[in-house]
This record gives sequence, structure tokens and C-alpha cells, in this order.
Amino acid sequence: MPDDAAPSPAELAALKAAAAQAAAEAAEAKAAAAQAALEAAEAAAVGTAGTVDTSPAPEPPVRDAPADAPPSGVPSPVDGPPEAAPPTQAPPSGVLDGYAAEVAAGYAYQGGTLALGALLEATGSGDPVPRADVQVGFSLAMLNRHGLVAGATGTGKTKTLQGMAEGLSDAGVPTFVADVKGDLSGLAVPGVSGEKILDRTASIGQDWEPTTYPVEFYSLGGLGKGIPIRTTVSDFGPLLLSKVLGLNDTQESSLGLIFHWADTQGLALLDLKDLQATIAYLTSDDGKAELKGIGGLSAATAGVVLREIVTLQAQGADVFFGEPAFDTTELLRVAADGRGTVSALELPAVQDRPALFSTFLMWLLADLYQDLPEVGDLDKPKLVFFFDEAHLLFTGASKEFVAQVVQTVRLIRSKGVGVFFVTQSPQDVPRDVLAQLGNRVQHALRAFTPDDAAALRAAVRTFPTSPYDLEQLLQSLGTGEAVVTVLTEKGAPTPVAWTRVRAPRSSMEPAPEAVIDGIVAGSPLAARYAVAVDNESAYELLTARIAAQQAAAEQAELAEQLAKEQEAARKEADRAAKKESAELEKMRAKLERDAARSGGGSRTAPRKSTASSGLDKFLGSMATQLGREITRTVFGTRRR
Repeated sequence: MPDDAAPSPAELAALKAAAAQAAAEAAEAKAAAAQAALEAAEAAAVGTAGTVDTSPAPEPPVRDAPADAPPSGVPSPVDGPPEAAPPTQAPPSGVLDGYAAEVAAGYAYQGGTLALGALLEATGSGDPVPRADVQVGFSLAMLNRHGLVAGATGTGKTKTLQGMAEGLSDAGVPTFVADVKGDLSGLAVPGVSGEKILDRTASIGQDWEPTTYPVEFYSLGGLGKGIPIRTTVSDFGPLLLSKVLGLNDTQESSLGLIFHWADTQGLALLDLKDLQATIAYLTSDDGKAELKGIGGLSAATAGVVLREIVTLQAQGADVFFGEPAFDTTELLRVAADGRGTVSALELPAVQDRPALFSTFLMWLLADLYQDLPEVGDLDKPKLVFFFDEAHLLFTGASKEFVAQVVQTVRLIRSKGVGVFFVTQSPQDVPRDVLAQLGNRVQHALRAFTPDDAAALRAAVRTFPTSPYDLEQLLQSLGTGEAVVTVLTEKGAPTPVAWTRVRAPRSSMEPAPEAVIDGIVAGSPLAARYAVAVDNESAYELLTARIAAQQAAAEQAELAEQLAKEQEAARKEADRAAKKESAELEKMRAKLERDAARSGGGSRTAPRKSTASSGLDKFLGSMATQLGREITRTVFGTRRR
């Protein structure tokens, strides 16, 4: 071919193919070099879990470039610029290498799985790329090892919780969720499809379609919409009630003493007026002696407790205590189609009383522990309990209260119940509680203050070693993204995975009020719990006891007064009798003297006899009358 001859189409095609092959080989070489650099960095890093490498962390491994892509910075030999791959395009299934392969292997379970999302990979520039072929999720069998969902406000914690509740329902596992703001009521309404959500779900390999879920709505004592959940004061117990009332250690101890006395007396503390009546009785003259042998109750402490109870009643919280008491096993219900029921406790009406509703949630958990049998490890839990706004539970909590929470969380695992604490920062949960949480979903954390920065570094130290610079990554996570590590079926932590969380299939908006009202009205639990009842309890029994004691005291006082009056009347009658007797004696003596002066001799003898006879009659009549008066006075029949 002459030097100035143009290449034929076949020769041009061959040249293009050769150039593409060279570009592919260059890309492979570059990827191999990057992988070697990553392995060298990992070998140099500290290899213990939970240790932070202070040196700059390497970039997360990037997926291999497509075979027909030119190396970075090298122009394409073909005419025109190459088409850029979509940023969410995933590599072909099965093509895994580096850290993505490690993550995929770590989250491959033999048993049931609760899907959470897909792995995200950094691209070195631009947005991260989701790997639809690397799914991240929980082992259903390990959900009773409990967990933590944490993150700053607006990072997607609530939607993560909603998606987890949906996945558990599909797996036949009932869940309990505390709906503080009313957002989770959307579980009862199908989600709204759209281009944005379909693009997102397709990019992470989620099969999305609008779905409704079986939901049961509850409310605390009937405040708000839902089946009322009530409990008795006795079942709630002095420790939890002290937390609600804000009592100090001394006052908490005194409250425990009051509960103990009521139990020994067979007095049922059903509602707050029962507790008020008991405290009032124990500080009264009749009841003070009741507690002397076991420590006593000071009037000052009793006054503080009574004032706090009045404050609680003024907030309307007294409706939480009473009957019919809620049976917590109702939370274990499964719908007719085999899906687990989502029990949503609607709390918007009491969100201004956080200590109350958070402590009430703790009572639900503690009551479940008391009622459920031991079952050990199951293929899937009997119930998963989501404890939202968990930081409110521990604010100002006493050591005894925290110890009870730790014990309940530690032991309820064997009852087949998993507990997830949902809060803003891991620092909100006490270390003893945090140590029981094996599954972690960490959304973005903010570090606006030195305290925030310290909390961020502390959170980083709790994660296993990974190629991520977690201190930087946790501050840059987008909404709906999280850093995840959970427990495998062998109890070991999975690799840390930067995850894009699945979108809920139900509505992400609150359900319309008409929908909630219809579900509540049609619930089989409405007939059982809707109407409050007031059975005989401590208030009625102590009121009757006090009335009986008052009646007995009045009778004793009346008898004592009557005895005093009778004694006074007897003394008065004695004095009157003595006085009248003396007067009669004087009269008799006077008559005798008068008779003696009137003359002597035989002529006067009959007259004397007559006078003596008249005197004797008069004296007899006076004696009879005097006897009657004395008798009437002594026996209280004297007319006045």
C-alpha cells in the first residue's frame, strides 16, 4: 500500500480494536496497582478490631473499569468522546474483588435474612456507586442480640426503622415501634411510586412496589388515636414510677417502702388515687405506726411524692394507670396472611412528656420479660422491639434504674425478643447497655462542638477495622446512607459496610386520620381495652378502713363521754341524797323538839303518838321519793 494511501475500513477497524485492547490492558494494570497499594496499606494498619489508624486511610477499593474504557487521562482512539457509564451502574453479577468480595462473603447467611441495603463504593470522584450485587443485611437468627440505630436528626433513622419493620413483617416477625412524631403510621398505607424512588431502588437491587402492612395502633391510656395501653401502679413498680416522677434516691427508697407495705396489706395499687390514699394513710395519726418497724416515712418525703403525683395528674398522665391492664403478649400477634403485625404506639399527644413515654416503653419491655417463656436461640425472633428516642430513657436515670435496664436487655434475649435502641449518638446509651448491642446501623454524625468531636471519635473506636476513614465518612454520609456492622450466625462481627439503605414500600408520610380511625374501630382489641374500669382497690379499702376507724373512735369517745356523765350524775345524786337526808334529819329533830315543847303527861301522850305517827308517814314518803330520784339519776331516766 502506498505511503499516502488512505487505510481501508478493515484496517481502520483493526486499529481501533487494537487501541481498545491496549486501553483495557492499561486499565487492568492500573486496577492491579491500586489493589496492591490497598493491600500494602491494610498490612501496615493496626490489625485489631476497634483500633483507629491515625494515618490517612486509603480510599475504599474501586470496582474495575469496564473493558472498553480507556485509562484515565488517555484520549479515546475512536472518533468522538466515549459514553460515560451511569454513576449507579453496577458491575455484572459475580464479578467481585477486593473489599466488595469480603463484604459479600461476610453478609452471606445460611438462614433467613433481613435485607437492609446495598454496598456503596467510592469512585475517587463524584458520587459513590451502589453495588446491587453486594447486599447488606441482618441474620434473622441474630436479631435477638439486639442493636443500635443511631444518627443525627434528618439522616434517615426513622425510614431505616420503617424499612426494617416492613422486612420483619414479611418474614413473619411481629414488631413494636414507638411512633413519636406520627411518621410511622404510613405503614398502613401503600407507598407512592415515582421515577426518583424507582431509580434509587433499582440501583441497589431492591424489588420495590407499593405495599401496605398489618398495623395495630396503640396509644398511652387513650391519649391520641389507638387502642389504650394501661397498666396498674403495682405492675409499673416503684423503680419505673420514681423515674417518671423525677424522685431522688431517698424518695425512691421511700416509695419502694410504700409499695412493700401495700403488698403486705393486700392493697391493690391500680391507679394514682390508690397511691395517694396509701401515702395519706401512712402519714396520718392512724397509719404512722404502720411503718415504724421498717424505716418509717417522713412527712417531707411524702409531701414531695404527693406533689409530683399531682403534677403528673395535671398533665393528664393519670389515664395511663388503671384497668383493664394491657396484656403485652398482644404484641406477638401474626396476621392471617402470615405476616408479622406491626404494633405502632402513637405518641404525638405525649411527646412533650418524654420521660413518661420512654419509661412506659421500658415497662412494656420488662413486662414482656416477665411473661414470656425461655426459648433460647430461634431461627427468627418472636418479636423485635424498637426503642425510639432512647436517650430520653437514660436522662437523669438512677444507677438502680440503669441496672434494671441492663438486666432486662441481657436476659430478654433468651425469651426470643430483640431490642433495637434508636437514638442520635451512641454516647446517649450507657456503656453497660451499649455492650449488649451486637448489631450497628450508624447514620451520619455531626461534629459541631468539641463534645461532638469526642463522641464521633468514640463511636469510630467501636467499629471493627476497615479500609474506611470512618471519622471522615461518618460526617459525610448522605441521607439514607449508613455504616453497618452486624453479627454473623457464628456471633462474629461482619465487615464494616458503607450502605445505601432500602426505601420503605409503604408510605413515608403519616397515614390519614380516617385510615387510622378505621383500623382502630375494626380492631378485635377495642372491645377488650377501650373502656376504662375502676375496680375496688387501695383507695376504696383504705377509705372503708379509715371510716371504720373513725366510727370506732367516735363510739369510744361517746362511751367515754357517757361514762363521765354517768359518774358525774352519780356523784351529784350522792350529794343530793346526802343533802336531802340531812335536811330530813333536821326536820325530824325539829318536829320532835316541837312535840316535846307542846306539853307532857297522859293527856299529851295520844297527841305525841299522833304527831310521831304523822312524822313517820312524812319521812317514809320523803324516803320513797328520794329513792326514786336517786334511781332516775343513776340510770339516766331522770326528767330534766
